[in-house]
Amino acid sequence: MLIRGIPVSEGIGLGRAVVVKESEYVVRKVKIEDAGAELRRFLDSIEKAKEQIREIKAATHESLGEKNAMIFDAHLLILDDPEFVNMVKWKIEEGVSAEFAIDESARFFEDLLLSLEDEYMRERANDIKDVALRLIRILNGEEQIDLKNLPEGSILIAHDLTPSQTAQINKQNVRGFITEKGGKTSHTAIIARTYGIPAVVGVEDIINKVKNGDFLIVDGYEGFVYVNPEEYLIKEYEEKLVEENRRKEELKSFLYVESKTQDEKRIKLFANVAHIEEIDAALKNGAEGIGLFRTEFLFMDRSQPPSEDEQFEVYKSVLEKMEGRPVIIRTLDAGGDKNISYLNIDKEENPFLGYRAIRFCLGNKELFKIQLRALLRASIYGNLKIMFPMITSSDEVYKAKLIIQEAEKELKKQGIDYSQNIEIGIMIETPSAAVISDILAKEVDFFSIGTNDLIQYTLAIDRTNDKVSYLYNPLHPAVLRLIKMTVENAHKNGIEVGVCGEIASNPEIVSVLIGLGVDELSVNPSKILSVKKKILQMKCEEEKRRAEDLLSWQ
Repeated sequence: MLIRGIPVSEGIGLGRAVVVKESEYVVRKVKIEDAGAELRRFLDSIEKAKEQIREIKAATHESLGEKNAMIFDAHLLILDDPEFVNMVKWKIEEGVSAEFAIDESARFFEDLLLSLEDEYMRERANDIKDVALRLIRILNGEEQIDLKNLPEGSILIAHDLTPSQTAQINKQNVRGFITEKGGKTSHTAIIARTYGIPAVVGVEDIINKVKNGDFLIVDGYEGFVYVNPEEYLIKEYEEKLVEENRRKEELKSFLYVESKTQDEKRIKLFANVAHIEEIDAALKNGAEGIGLFRTEFLFMDRSQPPSEDEQFEVYKSVLEKMEGRPVIIRTLDAGGDKNISYLNIDKEENPFLGYRAIRFCLGNKELFKIQLRALLRASIYGNLKIMFPMITSSDEVYKAKLIIQEAEKELKKQGIDYSQNIEIGIMIETPSAAVISDILAKEVDFFSIGTNDLIQYTLAIDRTNDKVSYLYNPLHPAVLRLIKMTVENAHKNGIEVGVCGEIASNPEIVSVLIGLGVDELSVNPSKILSVKKKILQMKCEEEKRRAEDLLSWQ
């Protein structure tokens, strides 16, 4: 069976399907005759749940550290909680199934906790829900899908993959992503390209067309998904995979070649990363620095924000690993498509236009200051640059810099060292920022153009909506004119401009960006060498003329 979707991450993946379905259950009230037998089912499910949770906790501790593993202690405590266990027992003795008794008891305690004002206690409602779901799955004989321990050669299939889900996945064992939702700049697409994993999105009803264990071919070039293909097709794609690997080996010859055009225009090549483990891949592919470190991933897959010390350790490790190379760390970019439940950002009709990124940080000063203190403390271990996202006015820059100054004063008073020469930059990802880039350039040390959002806002296209994704055009004259304006205003004020959006990883668009005058490209680690190859083949003056033609294209 051939299914078509939107190709968002190049490559070919062959493997077995792992279907991740959304955790929604309707547990019906079922009368039982033998309460004793039902009680034994319930108690057995508790023991099996404890065993599963201990295994997951151990794996999490090994891969993500003790603090991330601590959430599972709360799950174990719930399974031993006499109030929860006794309520389930009482309901079973009243003559209902264990599944229904668990569901009813869990809902009671969820509602109770959600009625409290204490934020930490409200978050425990999610833990109860997770535990109840695990018990019901065990009782129904359903296999648990552990994203941290996927079998090697997995093709992951889901309606959509959230940032918190992808944060758990062992990417080494994944051969491809397929989702029903998404476009070329969806979160799944970005993560897939970061790790060099083939991905096809916008595949209608895929979770019902494929079952666990089906053999799949994912063609991330054409957007094809083959389900249980014939032998000749498997052989054909195995040969394509060999050729793909040959091209990757060829790219390694460019590893130690300086990144510059044939007419000697020097272009810096940095990497976009979200996790410390991605830095090795960036260095392996010759990254000259980190052009975008996405800190929001530190805040995901947990029940409360990371502490100042925890953030400090992460930022310190990143800087030390980069050994003096520039590291641009973006402050928390929550909201939009990056929902972090415990931050209590209200559900909005238009989240991309709402309370997100720098707006959220300025509205939550203490949380923001904790991150800035951690960054300042880490700055002495490398070449740190701090970048603010989603800027729309100089007032936002002014307020953010004031909070940095407050954090510096606090550290100085405590006798804690920090670098005195940290460059401050902003992301140009709104049309308003591009239009006033002449003003903003006087307030900061560098610009980084976030083209994912800039294109979305300029063309009025929701980049996560697969129904309008075909309108998402990086080469639209309006987008190119905003980029040109930003570059010219930056250079007039003596600051450099990078591009850290997804188009910087596209070898076919790289030439246009260089023609528009950008100084630096920050790309997914897996794309660094292919982008460098493209740069080495071009002449800057020719690309300038091409870019000028595109600026007036209709």
